[in-house]
Amino acid sequence: MALFLPTYFSPIAQYAALVKTPEIVFEVEDNFQKQTYRNRCYIYGANGKQLLNIPIKHLESSQRKKTKDTLIDTGYSWQSQHLKSIQTAYRNSPFFEFYQDDLQPIFTKKYTYLLDVTIDTFLFLMDALQLPDTYSKTTEFVPKATEDYRLLANAKQNPAIHFDHYIQLFDDKHGFIPNLSMLDLLFMEGPNAISFLEKLK
Repeated sequence: MALFLPTYFSPIAQYAALVKTPEIVFEVEDNFQKQTYRNRCYIYGANGKQLLNIPIKHLESSQRKKTKDTLIDTGYSWQSQHLKSIQTAYRNSPFFEFYQDDLQPIFTKKYTYLLDVTIDTFLFLMDALQLPDTYSKTTEFVPKATEDYRLLANAKQNPAIHFDHYIQLFDDKHGFIPNLSMLDLLFMEGPNAISFLEKLK
């Protein structure tokens, strides 16, 4: 069993592990933590690294909320903002037009729970990569796993991975930025993204 946290348009490091994993299990019984890729991703915009953040509804009580119970704050028009940012950043990329129609529903569907968004982004990316999208979810918190990839969801920690360079749209201005959202690699490399991921160690 390989254990992952469900994340929003996951970073490339997480997909490097996902593509080599026959049995994907998402930890959903843990407590939601800030500063993770659960509700954020980074893309490459004209000004460099750009944050896309899903607003979370914070409970007034001091009780911790589980990942599976985390609510989106629907008072913000985050979906239209995120779609516009992605279109602006990648409309001139080599492969954006091949995936934009399948991407659109994520930004028009009404969501209540963050988990539903992260699972839909996982399904979109697995389909785009033409990989099996089978997964399961934990029914209780798992303290330890033989293959534990939950740390890859920590936005404050750089994974111990050497990232081969691929061409990025604005790298002539800001240089190569590693471990962005998987969207960056997908829109730049298309079907070749798989071989890039398989080489990462």
